[in-house]
Amino acid sequence: MQVLKDTRWAELAPLIEGIRPKGKTPPQDLRRTIEAILWRHDNGAKWRTLPAELGPWHRAAQRFIRWAKLEVWRRLLDLVQRRGVSLGLVCMDGTGIRAHGKAAGAAKKGSHRASETAVSVAPLRAAMAAAVAGLAAKPA
Repeated sequence: MQVLKDTRWAELAPLIEGIRPKGKTPPQDLRRTIEAILWRHDNGAKWRTLPAELGPWHRAAQRFIRWAKLEVWRRLLDLVQRRGVSLGLVCMDGTGIRAHGKAAGAAKKGSHRASETAVSVAPLRAAMAAAVAGLAAKPA
């Protein structure tokens, strides 16, 4: 399964190579792993449902999470935008959004209390994946 065309990968590979963290060993199947990350974000699927031909799901998930913590996706977005690709995205991670007060066991009438749980907004990971996907979707 090929998510990125060869021409797109030829454009993207040097950018990724320039910003990716350098470890003791080079990454295994970097293209396949990036394609797995793109496939997952295009489809909104869970990591474990990645097609087998895109490699082990845990490799793609680990790389995505590690790179998000190291701000690789943000640096990639900045680099792509400096090259003239205009991207914009607002995304909310629904895992941290609270239920309606009545469904969440709110206090009864008359006793107002401040929320103990903040809404979790995690646009960074999705925005960086969109940057990679936007570069992949850019017409040749």
